[in-house]
Amino acid sequence: MSIKIAILGSTGSIGTTTVNIIKKNLKDFKVIFLSTNNNVIKIYHQAIDLKVKNVIIINKKKYLRYKQKFIKKKIKVFHDHLKIKKIIKKKNDYTMCSISGLSGLKPTLEAIKYSKTVGIANKESIICSWNIIKKKLKKNKTNFIPIDSEHFSIWSLINNVNKASIEEIILTASGGPFLNKTTKSLKNINPKDAIKHPNWSMGKKISIDSTNLMNKVFEVIEAQRIFNINKKKFRILIHPKSYVHAIIKFNNGLVKFLAHDTHMKIPIFNSIYFNKNKKIHSKQLNIKVLNNLELSKPNINQFPVLNILKMIPDKTSLFETILVSANDELVNFYLEGKIKYTDIYENLIKIIKMKVFKQYLNISPKNIDQISKLMKEVRLKCKDLCII
Repeated sequence: MSIKIAILGSTGSIGTTTVNIIKKNLKDFKVIFLSTNNNVIKIYHQAIDLKVKNVIIINKKKYLRYKQKFIKKKIKVFHDHLKIKKIIKKKNDYTMCSISGLSGLKPTLEAIKYSKTVGIANKESIICSWNIIKKKLKKNKTNFIPIDSEHFSIWSLINNVNKASIEEIILTASGGPFLNKTTKSLKNINPKDAIKHPNWSMGKKISIDSTNLMNKVFEVIEAQRIFNINKKKFRILIHPKSYVHAIIKFNNGLVKFLAHDTHMKIPIFNSIYFNKNKKIHSKQLNIKVLNNLELSKPNINQFPVLNILKMIPDKTSLFETILVSANDELVNFYLEGKIKYTDIYENLIKIIKMKVFKQYLNISPKNIDQISKLMKEVRLKCKDLCII
């Protein structure tokens, strides 16, 4: 029986990998719809290849311009993710939610209503609004699988495990391209060098987050929320080769870890085919690489963003919205050459410690509009601080 699947953000990195997995196993799937913001040409070819009858194009100009091109191929075109209800007659088996940033939150919440299982690869949505997502999952009796390699690894290792038996969860970090640089030399790093990750092929923004370990701060928050485990049980270790994605220490003396090659095919494939015993036809990990497993503590002077972990509230709050939106804006300023590399952290601390934002530190987000309003306020403060 075919797996009924849909992909939010099918033209991005995670979405494209998902599409390629489906293409290689087309007989296993019936693709209900694909969506993109503005990559119309790519989604057109994806729709043809996967025999998809419905696509969503968010960019209004491109939707209007290319609508007829799809209609000629008997493909229905929609302009809004809220139109999912018009596309889906019966719940999908699986929806991949891979729209990046908080713009992916509304579509994800909509997809939850019409899916038996959702795979979420959008860390910003989880970090800023897990309480909202969790409520929606429970209400619609929808299963959830995290797609980030670290969180998929944790999920795989502790599935059906008594959480009280977990002593420690270790997330690994490659350390990025500047692992062996001195702290003083970091100030004048060029954005072109900063986006060259040694192991992973990623977008510019997440590549910068990987260089200073901001991505690990986000991942600890994400894991804390998803698995409802105290942040004191999490630790970050440097693992330059990036083969091991998570390590779990149990109170009975056992230590388990999950390792795979540095590509996202493994977590995506296994989340889609969960409990289906399907063989993956892809490059697999050579066990010999585990002969010399390098693990070390990160240097806090080199990666000062790790200090932020001490500030994280125990439950989802609007603090995370301030943190995510400020970091997002500051990284963009850096990529545009408006601030220096070390200014990202220095200005981030100034923003999250501003008196105007103290009122939000222990307030849980109520809805998307509240989050969006606060994000705009934070972005304006970033511009004022950096005089842009």
